[in-house]
Amino acid sequence: MEALKKRRHLSSFQIIFFSFLLGIFAGTILLMLPFATKGNGSAGIWDALFTATSALCVTGLAVQDTASYWSGFGQAVILLLIQVGGMGVVTVAAAIALFSGKKISLMQRGTMQEAMAAPQMGGIVRLTGFIVKFTLFFELAGAVMMMPVFCRDYGIKGVWLAVFHSVSAFCNAGFDLLGTKEHPFVSMTGYSGDLLINLVLMSLIIVGGIGFFTWADIKEHGIHIRKYRMQSKVIFATTAALICVPALYFYFAEFRNAGQKEAILCSLFQTVTARTAGFNTADLNVMSGAAKGCMIVLMLIGGAPGSTAGGIKVTTAAVLFANMKAAFMRKNEIHFFGRRIDEKVIRDAATILMLDVSMFVLAAMMISSTEHLPMGWCLFETASAVSTTGLSLGITPMLSHSSELLLTGLMFMGRVGGLTLIYAAVSENGKNLSRLSKEKITVG
Repeated sequence: MEALKKRRHLSSFQIIFFSFLLGIFAGTILLMLPFATKGNGSAGIWDALFTATSALCVTGLAVQDTASYWSGFGQAVILLLIQVGGMGVVTVAAAIALFSGKKISLMQRGTMQEAMAAPQMGGIVRLTGFIVKFTLFFELAGAVMMMPVFCRDYGIKGVWLAVFHSVSAFCNAGFDLLGTKEHPFVSMTGYSGDLLINLVLMSLIIVGGIGFFTWADIKEHGIHIRKYRMQSKVIFATTAALICVPALYFYFAEFRNAGQKEAILCSLFQTVTARTAGFNTADLNVMSGAAKGCMIVLMLIGGAPGSTAGGIKVTTAAVLFANMKAAFMRKNEIHFFGRRIDEKVIRDAATILMLDVSMFVLAAMMISSTEHLPMGWCLFETASAVSTTGLSLGITPMLSHSSELLLTGLMFMGRVGGLTLIYAAVSENGKNLSRLSKEKITVG
């Protein structure tokens, strides 16, 4: 990464782009080593590439069951990629540089700001230290709380399971180690009624998905909500709505006939995990088409900016909803908590939505045509990939290499960001500052 930074002509967006590419390349090489798998021989390049991309992009889609196919070394590589991807490749590189005593240049700070989606460059180095400490604290706390349950069920191996699932949950990755050769890809279905595992995993997913800047706001102002930044208030309000409303729907439409405790837990868990976490405690294939459609919407929205979650982000969804409301009420501007939103933010939000929706629909059409699979299944899988969620209806392991490559590209775009990829490819040189005459066009 240092070599990239020394090349002054590389923009911050290009550095982010190449950092993720290098991380995926390194992860692929490590997963292709003979001792990375449990069976004889090494993993093929397609399996290694897909898994490395899914792990670094904290998605969770898998073509091979993580527990039964990958060895302890392979699982450790996947966990490392999840950790680096969750915190951000640039953030981890900056943290290593800081702890080694190196100074961070102004250009490097700018790259860190873009990588973290930070509102300003000031305090970016201090924020990096906070992110590392905050992440490790919650991952350790989650592992300690889940350890008694996993050790009860798996003996000493439960320690590794607790650590792995804690990191995977906080980073919104969704990789699990509970599958077997006879029953692969089971995720957390065996713990659908376990109160402790459900509560810990949901808490880790929400904490990781809220965003580091929001938690920095809480650290600075405590319970004085009025002092929070407007963005933090929007994130809290939107997140609460996206948990409560879908959970009520899942309870009454999908899980009401189950036991009271399990129905509540399944309703909450499927709501929380659909926001880019990738675990599931219920069999997704037996859920109704409407429920799967609801999960697609939740996957596309995702978590907060500057978090471990993917999707278009809750702030983007909030801005678009507020803009729609303003149009209905014939208002020229949108507001949140007494603050006006800049028109550029609205334009960026609409661009992000159109980009993600176009990509996941087009990819679903291509996969459906190539693999001769129902369009609904393909939409679920591509939405999961582009939002870096990892939920699956079980068709990913059956796809051809061309379809796997398509999902790989979606995962990469979803984690790096569509706008980042565009800004990395398009130079600002020669920008035309002139303005054409305006003419009205009718829409709607």
